[in-house]
Amino acid sequence: MNNKKLKIAVTGNIGSGKSTFCNYIESKGYKVLRADDIAKVLLVNDEDVKSDIISVFGPETFSGKELNKKFLAEKVFADPQKVQLINSIIHPAVLKNLNEQFNSLLVNEFFFFVEAALIFEADMEDFFDYVVLISSELRNRFKRKEKSDKYTFEEFKKREENQIKEEEKSKRADFEFKNNGSIQELEQKAELLLMILKGIAT
Repeated sequence: MNNKKLKIAVTGNIGSGKSTFCNYIESKGYKVLRADDIAKVLLVNDEDVKSDIISVFGPETFSGKELNKKFLAEKVFADPQKVQLINSIIHPAVLKNLNEQFNSLLVNEFFFFVEAALIFEADMEDFFDYVVLISSELRNRFKRKEKSDKYTFEEFKKREENQIKEEEKSKRADFEFKNNGSIQELEQKAELLLMILKGIAT
């Protein structure tokens, strides 16, 4: 047996269903780290990250100790250059945190997953053994965000414009699963991925 230790990234553009995909994998007992959650914790608790954000974007980025999400949504995420700037501060800190967790998790796990929207945008793909892309038609992705987060199409489009197009990600991913059907169909595709990975890891 090879017993390979594998780090798997699950990515996809806004509304693709990557969180639903990862939630199912997690329900099967596999470890899933979520880059967005790590970033949110670092933004509030890592003094170096917080200091860099304030120095670049001003004190309005925080309301006391809390992140000012309204300010970021209106002033930062509406401008692709500002998005790149804030990501250049956050991504290295997230990678460092992930690496620290990898070292401990891989002692007991054959493979585990990281859900992250910006794997390709942050040039993180080489950090992983495999990158899984969850893709979906734009109209389906917007409908999901409209339903779950009450996004207007303008809000959805602004965030979509800050991400690499699906067609490009499709060329760079190791696996791609399309999510244009039911949740049950997506879960079946997650089962297929797990079966493939078990074959690779053992």
